[in-house]
Amino acid sequence: MRDNRRVPGALSPAALAVLGACVFLAGAVDALAGGGGLISLPAYLAAGLPPALALGTNKLSASIGTAAAIARYRRDVRFPLKEFLPVLAAAAAGAWLGARAAVLVDPSWLRPLLLAALPVVTWLVWSHRDFGHADSSGRLTQTQRRLRGMLTAGPIGLYDGFFGPGAGTFYALGFTRVCGYDLVGATTRAKTVNLLSSGAALFAFAAAGRVSWRVGLPMAVLSVAGNWVGAHLGARKGAAVIRPVVVFVCAGLFAKLLFDVVP
Repeated sequence: MRDNRRVPGALSPAALAVLGACVFLAGAVDALAGGGGLISLPAYLAAGLPPALALGTNKLSASIGTAAAIARYRRDVRFPLKEFLPVLAAAAAGAWLGARAAVLVDPSWLRPLLLAALPVVTWLVWSHRDFGHADSSGRLTQTQRRLRGMLTAGPIGLYDGFFGPGAGTFYALGFTRVCGYDLVGATTRAKTVNLLSSGAALFAFAAAGRVSWRVGLPMAVLSVAGNWVGAHLGARKGAAVIRPVVVFVCAGLFAKLLFDVVP
């Protein structure tokens, strides 16, 4: 009998089944509020995928799933992509600068800051029951929306390139709070920004041979299914379903960071 443990990227049928369920759930959560990697990346590692392949393989399935979520959201939320291009450029520039800074500076000092900030963010979202229910972006001019979007996407992109966890959630919260979009509109834009950064990261991982295609492609199908279900719920139910998931993701990120900090 062939020993799959000796084949890089080969997983047992049982491990693939459990992993598939986790990737589906991660896709649904990611489509609603971002942060699906908090579920899928540990699942890849727990299934037995080598750490050298886990990050890239997770990016493969997550990126394809994100594209499906964007397609679903844009059926209900249409915005002029041309107007959004400067925001995408600001996020990309920030991510590039963040990645460059990460080479020179230890990003671990960000963990204590996030541990202090996340409970505040969680409380603000949960206590304000009308958070993200209404779209007030129409009060701003196109130039104001573009400028505010760039000022939001640039720093979060910097964080994404420098450290990363929860960046999709922070994009959605930032676009809601600063630009006035409702949570559905903000999430649609956040997914678009995230696809750009995830695609760039996937290209880098693939070029370095850090992607298990035999695992990642089947998982991408389940990620698409999960993202489609999550995006469908988000588009139909709006902030009523997205808001609790945002709180759940923030709490999960807090728990993960606390686990990483405590020896």
